Amino acid sequence: MFNPFEYTLTKQNQWEKKPSKGKNTPEVRFKQGGSQVLKLKVYFDTLQTGTDVRTHTDKLWTMMMVDDSTRHSESDKSSPPEVSFIWGRLYFKAVLTNMTQKFILFDDQGTPLRCEVDLTLEQMIDVDDYGPQSAVVSTATEAVPTVAQATSADRIDTLASQNGLAPTDHRKIAEANNMDNPQKILPGQSLVIPGS
Repeated sequence: MFNPFEYTLTKQNQWEKKPSKGKNTPEVRFKQGGSQVLKLKVYFDTLQTGTDVRTHTDKLWTMMMVDDSTRHSESDKSSPPEVSFIWGRLYFKAVLTNMTQKFILFDDQGTPLRCEVDLTLEQMIDVDDYGPQSAVVSTATEAVPTVAQATSADRIDTLASQNGLAPTDHRKIAEANNMDNPQKILPGQSLVIPGS
């Protein structure tokens, strides 16, 4: 799985409109607050290993299914599991309300190797109800790896220089991608580029 490129947070409040005679606008009163909604797209790619990408995406799919271990004592009904989204300093306790899988690359047998997954999570606990949280401080000193998609004209040394590395750092790219033959790059192949 690759880190999400971006995510979106939205929140809607409900307001009640009361007619007011002789005025241009109605009287507006706050009715209730709505949950925050987090939307993001995540990418899965198993081109290097050739394994079915669904071995990874199915784990997300199970988060949309009813889990009998979450049977509520009062209603005696089960529900899908609660989830937590943690990204940097954002902690989002939620339920997964929508998931869409888009398979975009297949092997010659039709096995999916690459997938985009759109997720929608709805907040279930207000941030103020979390209690005191300890700040997460990153101690990492290395740059974060990126992903590059090769074209038919790419060589591993040119990919290195295009992504902020020296052309002689092509071995780092080969090692990061478990490549036995760095001369054999396939068009459309996603390659992990180590941080410089």
